[in-house]
Amino acid sequence: MLNRLIFSLVIFGMFFTIPNISLAFFEDAISKPSDVEAKLGENNNVQVADSEKYIDNEELASSNISEPDLIKVYNVKTKEVMVIDFEEYLKGVVSSEMPAEFNEEALKAQAITARTFLLYRLKKYPNGHPEHMDAPICTGTHCQVWNSKDELIASHEDGWYEKYWGKIEEAVNSTSGQILTYESKIIEPLFHSVSGGRTENSEDVFSASVPYLKSVESPYENEAPKLHDSVKITVNDFISKVESVYGDLNLSQDNLDDKIKLGEVSEGGKIKTITIDDTEISGREMRSLFNLNSTNFSFIQTGNEIEIVTTGYGHGVGMSQWGADGMADEGYNYKEILKHYYTGVDIVNMK
Repeated sequence: MLNRLIFSLVIFGMFFTIPNISLAFFEDAISKPSDVEAKLGENNNVQVADSEKYIDNEELASSNISEPDLIKVYNVKTKEVMVIDFEEYLKGVVSSEMPAEFNEEALKAQAITARTFLLYRLKKYPNGHPEHMDAPICTGTHCQVWNSKDELIASHEDGWYEKYWGKIEEAVNSTSGQILTYESKIIEPLFHSVSGGRTENSEDVFSASVPYLKSVESPYENEAPKLHDSVKITVNDFISKVESVYGDLNLSQDNLDDKIKLGEVSEGGKIKTITIDDTEISGREMRSLFNLNSTNFSFIQTGNEIEIVTTGYGHGVGMSQWGADGMADEGYNYKEILKHYYTGVDIVNMK
């Protein structure tokens, strides 16, 4: 709290003594939560104001990547391959993956991640993905979620289309042709709902170390409805579930405290491993076993009941969607949001 107060006084003074300096995105690595605001950098291209409007005169570099007019998409609901207009597909993804109520800058960030992800899959699986052989991308969570206009209208309250569709179109159209690259190569921009305060290193979740998917602070997530959650289960059911997978672990209501030990914790604060009676179990396995929102969890036993408390929602790698919306509400633009969550990337225009 003291650090935040000092930072606020410094920034207040900067507006009077250095009126031409602009606030910019977080540095790639932030050592601890109290350092978040103190590590704001300088961006000469963007002036962030309280109104969240900014003047952006930056000319983006261009790449040799181009987008096709039409794409093949495997519809997981109908089990059929559809042929869809490239940009129309993106509008369906943005409106399916992120609430249309979100800040426009967050929606723009989502539009660019959706475009980049799609092009990455088209390039990597030109003849079809191994899990849907006739198309490089699908409409489900395996790739990125897409719904048709009719499905979107049916799944929202009356007036949603009239109120928000223009906003979705603007997010996609205003960022048309913009993609994310790292060292001039298109990236695979993973994203998730809410990180719980800090994102994950890719190697802590998916084994492979990816230079642009590094753990960064994500401080503006307090409005996320699934930031905190819990699952309650009886001790007997807990033991039965664990032992049905891992065998007899000599567990009882009276010895769980002694048997369950915390193992390795990731830089993002998620549980990588725990040990139960000397059997190592990964956090991902526990998340799957008990259908938890994330691997940032803890156990609270009260008599014959266990409450598993979670923080965050999703795998935690890449861009936090609620964190992106929080940053946008704080005045950051879509480029700053993307460059915060994806370490060392460039935002470029396709030729």
